[in-house]
Amino acid sequence: MASVVVLLTLTETAERIRRSPAALRYMVHKGTAPRSALLAGRRFFKASDVDEWIENAFQEAS
Repeated sequence: MASVVVLLTLTETAERIRRSPAALRYMVHKGTAPRSALLAGRRFFKASDVDEWIENAFQEAS
């Protein structure tokens, strides 16, 4: 049985990390954003990758 992958758009991800979409685009450009991929010309983020990125930020801050 295949696992379900939850994809977030750039706007949804920006809301989730409380940044503007423009700021998230810049983070992608700099390589500091959560992992993402272009699918059919649109940028998507896996929700699990975003959650892991947030968790890692808190781990590093401790």
